[in-house]
Amino acid sequence: MFGFNDMIKFFVSFLIILPMVSVIHVSGHSFMAMLFGGKASLDIGMGKRLLKVGPIQVRRIYFIDSFCKFGELRVDNRLTSALVYSGGCLFNLASIFLINLLIIKDVLEPNLFFYQFVYFSTYYVFFALLPVQYGDNKLSDGLAVYKVLRYGERCEINN
Repeated sequence: MFGFNDMIKFFVSFLIILPMVSVIHVSGHSFMAMLFGGKASLDIGMGKRLLKVGPIQVRRIYFIDSFCKFGELRVDNRLTSALVYSGGCLFNLASIFLINLLIIKDVLEPNLFFYQFVYFSTYYVFFALLPVQYGDNKLSDGLAVYKVLRYGERCEINN
C-alpha cells in the first residue's frame, strides 16, 4: 500500500535520483563528443534558464528531461559517432557497476537510495537502447547507433 511515508521516497526518487541518472546519461554523450573533438553542451531540465556554467545550463524544471547537443567531431566516422550515441548508456552502466562494486567492497552500505539509483539507471539504459523514433529525426540512442553503423547516418538523439 502506498502511504504517507512512501511520498518522501517518491519525491527523493523523482526530484533527486532520476535527475542524477539523467545528468549522468547526457554527460556520457557530452564526454564522448568532446573525446572525439566535438563541442558539446548540456541542458538540464526544461523551461526558463536558472543558471549557466560554461556549456551547462540548468533550467527551472530540472527534473524533467535533459539533453546534450554536440557539433561536428574532429574524429568523425561511424565508430566514433556510435560511441557518442551510446555514451549515455555507457556512463549509466559504469555508474551501476561502480555502485555495486563499492557496496561489495563495503565502501558503501546498501540502502534504498542506491537501490533506486541502480533501478533508474537500468531503466534508462533499457529504454535508451530500444530502437525507436520519437519524431522527425529524433531517435533513441539505440536507433541512432544502428543507423550510424548500418548506413552512416548521423542523427539527432532525444537526450
